[in-house]
Amino acid sequence: MQPRVAILDYGSGNLRSAQRAVERAGAGVEVTADPHAAMEADGLLVPGVGAFASCMEGLRSVYGDRVIGKRLAGGRPVLGICVGMQVLFDRGVEHGVAADGCGEWPGTVERLQAPVVPHMGWNTLDVPEGSRLFAGIGPEERFYFVHSYGVLRWELEADSPHIAAPRVTWSTHGAPFVAAVENGPLWATQFHPEKSGDAGAKVLANWVASL
Repeated sequence: MQPRVAILDYGSGNLRSAQRAVERAGAGVEVTADPHAAMEADGLLVPGVGAFASCMEGLRSVYGDRVIGKRLAGGRPVLGICVGMQVLFDRGVEHGVAADGCGEWPGTVERLQAPVVPHMGWNTLDVPEGSRLFAGIGPEERFYFVHSYGVLRWELEADSPHIAAPRVTWSTHGAPFVAAVENGPLWATQFHPEKSGDAGAKVLANWVASL
């Protein structure tokens, strides 16, 4: 049977292109703002375009932050994309104003340290060994980014030798920033896999296969 993926509609994100890309990856897809449907799906995709604070406001309006927390507490997969990744961290700071995020990971989303912002275009990645998200993808592949903010420091480490440390993928625009994370059932990308050609399609296929 096809896995069922819910794409959370909270007023932010390129929903239709994400829907088509996930369908091509082999999943049945429902775009929904209903918390129950988001909880019951095999996988939840959290998109995001725009400002951190406004995305968090929209997410809370459909109880998305609670749904994410409850799914992860039960080991149920979640994939965040672009600002949908950023809101998983403790907080975001834009124009000197801080806003609370979902707090699934420690860390702060801040302005990229680069001479040209926004970062808009194609970049290679530094992928850690053993990545499932990037399985079958060569190091020469490029992925499409469009963002002015990111996570410049990864602050979470495994606190037990019996717990696998998160796999963190990096890219560079002026300075290194977090490009993707794999942490148990919670995976996320700063780039847009739905806009990243064959390499992005493979990323989404790998996530769908993990469901």
